Amino acid sequence: MRIPLDRIGDEPFAWHEQLAIDAESLERPELLGLGDILWQGTLKREDGIFRLEGRLEYEQTVSCSRCLAPMVLPVDSDIRLRVMATVPAPVEGEIELTEDDLDTVYVQGEELDTLQLVREQLQMNIPMRSLCNESCRGLCPTCGANRNRESCDCEETEVDPRWGALKTLLDE
Repeated sequence: MRIPLDRIGDEPFAWHEQLAIDAESLERPELLGLGDILWQGTLKREDGIFRLEGRLEYEQTVSCSRCLAPMVLPVDSDIRLRVMATVPAPVEGEIELTEDDLDTVYVQGEELDTLQLVREQLQMNIPMRSLCNESCRGLCPTCGANRNRESCDCEETEVDPRWGALKTLLDE
C-alpha cells in the first residue's frame, strides 16, 4: 500500500489489509511458507514527522535446524517507526547510530510504501535457529535418518580427523 504523506492532516490515516507474499521472494532457505498476512496500523503527523504504529499477524513455516521437519510458528509483531519525509545529508567518516536512528524510516518523495516495511519486518521475524522441540535428536550424519522417528545402526564413533590430535591427548 502506498500512503500519500501530503494527505495526512490532524486525523491519523488508518488501514487494515490482508496481504499474500510468496516466501521464496524473501530468499531465506529456512522459510518454507507464509500464511496470509494481516497488516493494520495508523500513520499520524506529530511535530513535523510521522509516527507509524502497526501490527502484523501471520503464520510462517520454517524448518527445524536439527531434523529439517517443517514447523508452523504464529507471529504477532508490533511495529513503531518514525517516518521522515526528508533524507539526511550524507556524512563522511564513521558515525554512531542512536536508538532513534534504528527506528526511523526515510522516505524519498511524497509516498510511503508500506509493502517494503512489511517485507523488512518479515525478514526480521524469521528465526535464525528453530527447533521442533528441545530434545530433537536431528538427522544421522551417516545415513540421513531422522533420529526422532527411527533408529539406525550407524556407528557414531567416527571422529572428524581434524579432532584426532585432541583425541590422542584424552587417550593418554
